[in-house]
Formats: sequence, C-alpha cells, structure tokens
Amino acid sequence: MFDIGFIEIMIVSMVALIVIGPERLPHVARTAGHLLGRLRHYVSSVKNDIQNEIRLEELRSMHASIKETTDSIENSVRQEVDQLKSMTETGNTATPSSATHDETSTDTKPQAGITGPSKPQSQTTNPEKQQNNSVKDN
Repeated sequence: MFDIGFIEIMIVSMVALIVIGPERLPHVARTAGHLLGRLRHYVSSVKNDIQNEIRLEELRSMHASIKETTDSIENSVRQEVDQLKSMTETGNTATPSSATHDETSTDTKPQAGITGPSKPQSQTTNPEKQQNNSVKDN
C-alpha cells in the first residue's frame, strides 16, 4: 500500500516514544492498530461493494442482451408460423378440381361436393372393366 521501509518505521517509533512517552505508548499503539484494522475493513467493504455493483451491471447487460436475442428468435418463429398458417389456409381453400383422380386410382377420400360415404375405387362400376372381366371369365 504505502512504500515504507524499516528505517522509516524506526524513525517514527523513536519520535512517538519521545513525544507520547513510554507510559502511554502501548495504549496509543493499540488504538492505532484498532483504527488501522477498522480502516482496512472499511476499504475492503467498499472494494467488495464496487465489485458487486460491477458484476450486477454486467449481469443486467447480459440479461438485456439475452432478452433481446430471445425476443428476436421469438419474432422470427412467430413470422414463420404465420407464414405456414397462411400457406396452409390458402392451400385448404383451393378447389380440388386441380387434382384429378382417374378411375384406376385407389384413393378412398371423398371429393369435395360429394356427400355420404364414399366407395373405394375398386368397387366402382366401370363398363370397360366389367367387359374385360367377363371376357377373362369365359
């Protein structure tokens, strides 16, 4: 802390012995030591408080940056979800006439506009197939 050498301590001790006197010197030395200890404790307390404030400020800035990052990620995910919803909504409202099914398909889903249960394509009546099947049976 201070750059005080052994010779300087000896000179201060001799002056204190002469000025204070040998009777009161031990009491003054104890009081000085006690005050020095309190001063060191106070300095270390202030030092710790400053370090805690610095750490707290770093944590606040880190929290703000993490919050900003999570907000940007959340916004991008919401945009993607909204895009997917809009794509699926436009895909569901399109007419199924663009997708043609020929009679040999095994698709059993009902087409739009047809009510009631749908028949599988293998059970539908096709005059050409019936003729082919009757020829094969003969």
